[in-house]
Amino acid sequence: MEYKNKKEHKKERQEKKESTRKILEISLWVIAIGIVIGVVFWVVTLPKLPQTEIISNTGVHWHPHLSIKINGENIEIPANIGIGGAVHNPMHTHEADGIIHAEYSGVVREKDLTLGNFFKIWGKTFNSNEIMGNIDGEGGKLKMLVNGVENKEFDKYVMKDNDNIEIIFE
Repeated sequence: MEYKNKKEHKKERQEKKESTRKILEISLWVIAIGIVIGVVFWVVTLPKLPQTEIISNTGVHWHPHLSIKINGENIEIPANIGIGGAVHNPMHTHEADGIIHAEYSGVVREKDLTLGNFFKIWGKTFNSNEIMGNIDGEGGKLKMLVNGVENKEFDKYVMKDNDNIEIIFE
């Protein structure tokens, strides 16, 4: 009788293990299917970017140059803007030479490459009315040249490779 009880107990434990394994397997399949459905739903409902807002689908590696002159004084564009700690922004500087490195992979949108985006990364104010605390009309006039031609887009300007951008407040 004792042998039969051990045998029955072993069989019962084996059945319990098998039942638990099946429940676990089914649960994992349900979770996996839920994740797949969630990802598909997320991709399908992503807002579509108009082609006119896309600069590249395969990334860019551009180097516009920026210079700033306020009341006759050249303002240094510091090294390592956008680089620090664990964060390495795709738009950054390496040296204090005014060269902005725009090193994006994948889809690159216009808003990624705006001059305003660079100033945001830098933590400085720049728009059509102000450059770094200097207000247009209050002690000076703000203007911007791109490749020697006056440009009124200011912070909204979408930089291009090898642009020469001059911001002047005088």
